[in-house]
Parts: sequence; structure tokens; C-alpha cells
Amino acid sequence: MDANSTDKKQETCILVGLITQDQDEEHVIEYLDELAFLALTAGALTKKRFTQRIDKPNTATFVGSGKLEEIDSYCKTHDIDLIIFDDELSATQLRNIEKILERKVLDRNNLILDIFASRAQTASAKTQVELAQYQYMLPRLTRMWTHLERQKGGIGMRGPGETQIESDRRVIQDKISKLKKDLEKIDKQMATQRGNRGALVRVALVGYTNVGKSTLMNLLSKSEVFAEDKLFATLDTTVRKVVIDNVPFLMSDTVGFIRKLPHQLVESFKSTLDEVREADVLVHVLDISHASFEDQFDVVKSTLAEIGGADKETIVVFNKVDAYRKQHSDIIPEEHHAELLEELKQTWMSKLDGDTAIFISATEKLNIEELRAVLYKKVKAIHSVRFPYNSFLY
Repeated sequence: MDANSTDKKQETCILVGLITQDQDEEHVIEYLDELAFLALTAGALTKKRFTQRIDKPNTATFVGSGKLEEIDSYCKTHDIDLIIFDDELSATQLRNIEKILERKVLDRNNLILDIFASRAQTASAKTQVELAQYQYMLPRLTRMWTHLERQKGGIGMRGPGETQIESDRRVIQDKISKLKKDLEKIDKQMATQRGNRGALVRVALVGYTNVGKSTLMNLLSKSEVFAEDKLFATLDTTVRKVVIDNVPFLMSDTVGFIRKLPHQLVESFKSTLDEVREADVLVHVLDISHASFEDQFDVVKSTLAEIGGADKETIVVFNKVDAYRKQHSDIIPEEHHAELLEELKQTWMSKLDGDTAIFISATEKLNIEELRAVLYKKVKAIHSVRFPYNSFLY
């Protein structure tokens, strides 16, 4: 390696998940696969996974004492930097686990917040993420100050004699208050921007993270929205004007959803998610090649319900048909694209949401014309009501 190289050693991590009455082993394996992808997106390399079958999480250490000893032994033997738990940990659990393992410990929420922080580019996204981080941090201050000896309270110890944790809690509460005011201004600015776009029909791309929304956005709008095969490549909502056969509309590419999305992020990204709430049509993009696309579909639907966007007219788009075909290459020859599309239309998948379903590959531009035709039909119907004097254009 070059002596002047500034490359940092990649952090190594282990993942921890629980098999409980609410999560069977198959789901835990899937969730840890996703957690490993999250860790990789954040820059950490997963070395091993630990699971434990237990009725409910241990209130003190999340996993049992025997499993924690096993984790501790592995971390010391393999010089592991980081332990990531797939579920949210309480302040007590975080403090106890870090004290025993003497390693950095994160839970799933903390990891997602870290990724969002690294992905935030605009002032809006940075403010939203910072607010979510402080809201996550506030109830965990006790754990953050375990290395300090807390002063004893009592007469003469109030005011200037307050503990460091109380002082920091006030600082963080002040920061949260300021960030909320900043976000109110951003919300008003974004609302004004949406209002300035006039009464044009709005179409919003929604879906689980990394299903190909940005690639599809580039294809339909002929623009260059950042797209990458990593989780949460897009944080800021991108809006582009699209015209299909003389009918104009606005298309927005929104932040991807994920299982157990921290509620702090849902709340702080309110202005971004307003694009979904105010859309006339949703294009729900699914990765048909993903083994658990049905679960991902349910996550998106429940999040849409949480933000008030569940009753929108929806086009369900099954993307990555090319990857799906490769997975079944033994029975689906490469040249039989047309037959595959027709067969998929006859499956239960085409009735998944009761709305229009289309099967495409954004990267291979497969069946995009059918998607354009369906979009045109739905947008034209809304547009002709909103702008009846323009009906001669159709």
C-alpha cells in the first residue's frame, strides 16, 4: 500500500437477531440478509451472524447471558469492531451490552440513521436527518455518559451543579426545538414549490429501497437522477416534468421505504413524503426477483397508510424481470421474453393490489411502452377533467 494512502481500514461487524414467537427462523435469516446489506451500505463488512431462539428479548442484554458470552468470545478472537442488533435496543440494553463486550454497539435504527446521515446532500435532507438523530439520541443519553461519574444531587447542587447528562439533555432539546423550526420553514418552502408547479397531474414513484425507482425515473423522464445498487441511494425527492403523447405531468422519485423504518425518520421526512400524499397517482415499484417482494409490498403499504397515502390510485410495477428470468433460466430461455411477460400477467401477482399491474425491466428497457401507455391513460383521464379546454390535444 502507498505510504501516503488515506484509505481507512474497513470496519468489521457481526449481526445479531432473535427467533421469537413473532419472528420465525426463515424471516430472521431474511432480515439479517437485509441488515448485512445495510451494514455494507454504511461501509462495514459482516463477518458472522448470531441468532438465538427465545420467547422474548432479555430486558437487560437483549440476548441471554450464554449467547452474549459466545458473542464476546468471537469478537475478541476475530478483533471485531462493531456489533449490530436487528431490533431496537433500549438505553439500558445498549449500556449493558457495551459494558460487557467493550465494543461499539448499534441497533437497526441507529444504523439506518447513520446511512441517512451519510447520504444527505441538501440542506433539507441534512436538517431532517439531524432532527431524527437527536430525537433518537435523547432517551439514550444515560448510556452515552456511562464513562462520567454522575454528581450527587442535593442542596447546593442545583443549577450550576447539575449533572453533565442534564446539561446535555437541555442542549439536545434546544437543538431539537431549533431544527423543528428550521423544518417548518423548509416545509413551507416545499409547499410553495409544489404550489408553484400549478395544477399539473402528479405521479409519485414509491417502493421499498433498492427496487429500481431512480433507474425507472431516468428512463421515463430522460433525466439523470442518481441511481446506485445500494440502500437509500436517493434521500431528496426529485421532481421532473414528463410528457407522453402531448400530455404533461410531474413525476417524483421519493425516498425508499424499509422494514422497521425509524419513526423519527418518518416524522422528520414529512415534507419529503408530502410528495406522496399530494400525488394523483402512485407507481408502486417492486423487485420481482427478490425472494420476499410480498413482505416488501406489505411494508410499503403499511408506511403509505401511516402517512395518509394508502387510498391513492396505484399502478403496481414489477421491475427487474431480467433478473427474475436469470433466476429461472433453466425453464425460461433468454429469447422468450414475450412468453414470460404473458405468463406473468396470468399469475396471482397481476392481482396483488387489485390495481393495474405491469411487468418490466428498467435496465433492459423491457415493456416500458406498456407502462407509458397505462400512465398516459390514467394521467389523461385526470388531466382532461382538470384542463377540459385542452382536450383537443388528445
